[in-house]
Amino acid sequence: MKIIRRHLNTLRNQMLFGSLLVMTLILGGVAIVTFKSVSTLLKINAEKNIQQTAVQANGRLEAILEQIDTLTTEAATSTYVQQVLQEEANGATISISEQQKIPPEINIVQLYGSGVEAVYLYSYQGRSLYPFYGERLQNAVRADWINEAMQKKGSLVWFGNDRQHPDSIVAIRLIKLIDQNFMPGGFLLVRINRSAFSFPPDDPNKMLLVGVDGNEIATNIPDIGHSTVAYLLHSSQKTIRLNNQTYMIVRQHSSITRWTLFILTPISEITDGISMLRSAILIPAGAGFILFIFLSLLLSTIITKPILKLIRTMRTSSRNGVLQEVAAESSTVELHELQSTYNEMVENINNLIRLVYEKEILQSRTELKALQAQINPHFLFNTLEAFYRLLVEKEQPELAEYVITMSGLFRYTISRNNKEEWVSLGEELEHAEKYLSIMKMRLGDRLSWDIEYPFGLASCKIPKLIIQPIVENAIVHGVENRIGPGKVFISASVSESGDLLIRVQDDGAGMDAETLARIKRAGGSGDVVSSKRTGMGISNVRRRLQLYYGKKHFASGVSITSRKGEGTTVQLKIPLE
Repeated sequence: MKIIRRHLNTLRNQMLFGSLLVMTLILGGVAIVTFKSVSTLLKINAEKNIQQTAVQANGRLEAILEQIDTLTTEAATSTYVQQVLQEEANGATISISEQQKIPPEINIVQLYGSGVEAVYLYSYQGRSLYPFYGERLQNAVRADWINEAMQKKGSLVWFGNDRQHPDSIVAIRLIKLIDQNFMPGGFLLVRINRSAFSFPPDDPNKMLLVGVDGNEIATNIPDIGHSTVAYLLHSSQKTIRLNNQTYMIVRQHSSITRWTLFILTPISEITDGISMLRSAILIPAGAGFILFIFLSLLLSTIITKPILKLIRTMRTSSRNGVLQEVAAESSTVELHELQSTYNEMVENINNLIRLVYEKEILQSRTELKALQAQINPHFLFNTLEAFYRLLVEKEQPELAEYVITMSGLFRYTISRNNKEEWVSLGEELEHAEKYLSIMKMRLGDRLSWDIEYPFGLASCKIPKLIIQPIVENAIVHGVENRIGPGKVFISASVSESGDLLIRVQDDGAGMDAETLARIKRAGGSGDVVSSKRTGMGISNVRRRLQLYYGKKHFASGVSITSRKGEGTTVQLKIPLE
């Protein structure tokens, strides 16, 4: 398997397969784009024609509806209907003889309106005025239909199928009393036979008319299910699969009735010419692909044959671990350049081999010196340990305690492990307290200190040896320069922005404004230390924090405040992680 894979993974085969892939993508892409463009153009033109058909069909439907709207308006505004409804609105009950005069006024709707089955007149309270002994309006139609007719304020409102007459469509108009400032006076209800909206059954275009309630009003699609109607209403797709055939969907919404007309046209009728277009694209593409295979094979052979010769020469050029140069002979400029470059690479590699060998020897010597240098800290710790035991034996507990504190101080400071560059806040403060203890042995009662911080901050990670240099400056520049006892106060807290704030404060001599400005101007240019050259200095701490947290982020991470005779406060702001 590996041999077969290696044989196939040659430059010649890669060039051949790559060229074929590119050509296939180009020809296939052009063919697909052309095919889709023409198909889309055909579909767009067909969709426009179908949309025009839908507009015309919807116009015919709206013409019928507008005719009924005009007739019902005439009936609602007739003088006698207005008089009867006004009497009802005033609380009077009209007689039978008065009711018998109503039919000639409203039957014009049924007489001249296409497909109108019946017309009903109701008072505003819902009593049936025509027919004479009909049921109340609230029992005849749904309550929400009545409310919507009232909200339309006199416009004819079309609804879907009547629940009592499945073959009828209901329309309701609120009648307003003209002589009483157009106040509501009654309702006019019209039932229209669904056959008035029927479509030709032999039409190749399938049509569906759906009401506002989502129910079918008219269609020439046999056995259409409710799920199909719901899909057409709520889907934005332009095609649908129905009865093993794909149809294009065109929708037309009526502004008068809020009904939706769907026209489904078979895709096969739209794309009759696409099969011929497909053949016209595939035949030339196939001939071009075969010709391209032959040319790619010929070109890849011409290119790779000289390279194979160079490879065989390179395989025999290595002897005794040193690369050998090859003769730069070739009839083509590119291959001649390749051979010359190879010879330069061989010379550079041989030089690098010698350089790496010399560096390995130098590194071995350096590691040996580093191992020898590790003896010095161990010797120091062992000496301090022996000194501690000697003081214990001599019954000098106070000096022994200072020795063990100094040993811990050195162990904390001397570290060769990069993992120990980060310590907890508690460890750093403990180290600072050990340093204060040692300094107290020299200063005695002149030095006192206080360390305060929340217990929850003890585990926060901070860079090692960040606080001790600030404490050292507080003692050297503050307490030592003060006449009488001095105190160092160390605290840690969390700022409102979520940063860790560490303050080192002393009550020493302080600094005047000029000295404080000089220290702030020093920035990262160098340490600001005492005349005794002790401590690492504030600028050193600032540079270290900028290295850890970024110069842009930690530009103001160290702040100093001081007044002559009132002491100095140094604050470190460290992001909590």
